[in-house]
Amino acid sequence: MAAVICGSLAFDTIMTFEGRFADQILPDQLHILNVSFLVPGLRRDFGGCAGNIAYSLNALGGTALPMATVGSDGADYLERLRSLGISTEFVRQVGDTFTAQAMIMNDRDNNQITAFHPGAMQQAHITQVAAREDIKLGIVAPDGRDAMVQHAEQFKAAGIPFVFDPGQGLPMFDGKELAHFVDLATWVVVNDYEGKMLSQRTGWSLAEISKRVRGLVVTLAAEGCEVWINGEREQVPAVKPEAVVEPTGCGDAWRGALLFGLEQGWPLARCAALGNQLGALKIAQRGPQNYKVDLKALGL
Repeated sequence: MAAVICGSLAFDTIMTFEGRFADQILPDQLHILNVSFLVPGLRRDFGGCAGNIAYSLNALGGTALPMATVGSDGADYLERLRSLGISTEFVRQVGDTFTAQAMIMNDRDNNQITAFHPGAMQQAHITQVAAREDIKLGIVAPDGRDAMVQHAEQFKAAGIPFVFDPGQGLPMFDGKELAHFVDLATWVVVNDYEGKMLSQRTGWSLAEISKRVRGLVVTLAAEGCEVWINGEREQVPAVKPEAVVEPTGCGDAWRGALLFGLEQGWPLARCAALGNQLGALKIAQRGPQNYKVDLKALGL
């Protein structure tokens, strides 16, 4: 069975600043901020939430169907997906814009500053979700605003259970819109900061949100994650990585593992535990789609 992954396909330009951002930014001078960072390390990776999640799910043996849009410069990405055995049937190429681009700068403490150009992602709503026998579930990950709204409604109309994981797209929506997403969704996933914003804007506590869906997960980076079901919280411990090399793509590796577990019918806490394993595996490697998965080592 397959999972439809609604989100971005992007090229990531990843830069490494060998110092600390905190040492370069004067808090009392933010109103006239003018800083420059020397970045000796620079590379370009295939990225974007849909691409990264599809990579993770595919590596675990699942069937990923990314639903995304690339621009006139997207041929290399299409070929990349096909070379991995990932279907591109729901990937649309448009010729009047660039593929989404993320410029990501990491400092020595793994803090990040990101500039993002949405490009073709802004046309992602053109492709629609529809019921199909082989599609078992889906995810609405960070994407164009219209796409996130419409794909969530289309999943619901098609009777396809889906994860609402707005990520960095959450601030685009007000409380009423976020409440509507929650009521459409089957599961909700946020990180700690996003969880606080979601609660603040909807007026619902995490316990209340978890009662409106099958389950809510709050990821806590190095502290693992919380799984909320029907108002009850369970802590799922983190997995210590072999090394902390680069955080870019860790959340997407986690999301792919979540989808794999849900597809297998696992309890939500077990899905989250596998996500923690994949996140630890990814953070020990550079780039969001360069890590290797040993299924036997994961107990699969």
